[in-house]
Amino acid sequence: MPAQAVKRKSRGFICINAHPEGCRRNVARQIAAIISHAPSPRAGLRNVLVIGASTGYGLASRIAAAWGFGARTLGVFFERPSEAPKTASAGFYNTAALHEFARRDRLFAASLNMDAFSDAAKRQAIEIIRREMMPLDLVVYSLASPRRVHPKTGQVFSSVLKPVGASFTNKTIELDSEKVVPVTLQPATEQEVADTVAVMGGEDWEMWLSALYDEGLLADGARTIAYSYIGPAVTWPIYRDGTIGQAKKDLDAAALRIRARIMARLGGAARVSVNKAVVTQASAAIPVVPLYLSLLPLALRKRGLDEGCIEQMRRLFFDHLSDGAAPKTDDAGRIRLDDRELRPDVQAEIAELWPRVTTENLRQITAFGDFQREFRSLFGFEVEGVDYDAPVETDLAL
Repeated sequence: MPAQAVKRKSRGFICINAHPEGCRRNVARQIAAIISHAPSPRAGLRNVLVIGASTGYGLASRIAAAWGFGARTLGVFFERPSEAPKTASAGFYNTAALHEFARRDRLFAASLNMDAFSDAAKRQAIEIIRREMMPLDLVVYSLASPRRVHPKTGQVFSSVLKPVGASFTNKTIELDSEKVVPVTLQPATEQEVADTVAVMGGEDWEMWLSALYDEGLLADGARTIAYSYIGPAVTWPIYRDGTIGQAKKDLDAAALRIRARIMARLGGAARVSVNKAVVTQASAAIPVVPLYLSLLPLALRKRGLDEGCIEQMRRLFFDHLSDGAAPKTDDAGRIRLDDRELRPDVQAEIAELWPRVTTENLRQITAFGDFQREFRSLFGFEVEGVDYDAPVETDLAL
């Protein structure tokens, strides 16, 4: 496919294409953010597997491990390569850039582009780890998917974003029209709850760790971590107490099982890290959350507390996962990187502004414009320094 200028294409609010150079610059910025704060000496991580490694917290985790510690990394993800005239997905371009920079800096990086829920992905990952890496010091589980085919039964599960037990009414930003509108969500059925847990809960995490342990690929003292979110009371009906929250409770239960059945034998640990809310492809789809994410940055920036994915992972890896670090946990044993987000003064400011937001003042009293730019930048658009009129190669290989 010849080089071509790539202009943003959208279906409603969602970008349906991606810009390779914009994605490349995003990865370069994240690498620089890690290198500039990397500890010396860098110790504690040599071989790292990241499941769900192409965007968001998973991509940031891989960058933190590789450029913060010099770790050999394997990333597993499911992304779309380019197919004329369509560009590849943003996650594909992110990974292509990561491989480019890893070669430049003489870091080992391997990737598997396939369904991480499948037994085939686990088998291929095991072969790469045995041949190129073993043993693993850290396994990161950062998989986000709306759908899962169960590897044993073939049953297909789809997740939903709904409250549980009762309907929920609040206001949100209608992203296509940029209007602040009321939204009412009907409660999920028992089957929808069960299906969401099957997709987003802890079963697959546990399957990965069991497979790796059975093959002898986990180092003594190995650790595994999965990512979660709790959030403030305004989002609880749709998140903490909703279908997603039920899946995250299952993730907590899986951590306990992995800890007792596998990690205790290795002298290692299995933990859930509760991270802050950030703009992702998934978060934009959750009602109420876009409005919250348009208010949260204002309160955090005012106090010098705002963090994106890479800053959160820099804190997680350097303060909690490096040699000699003592992870600080809550009563449930979870690492809490949402501590700044949930500060009473931050949440009080959001609560004060929330009822005042209307369509007319949306851009004046919130950071909705920043939300839009950050969302588009996930796909490589509106990234500083990129000439979007210049032709760019879109047919990249991993």
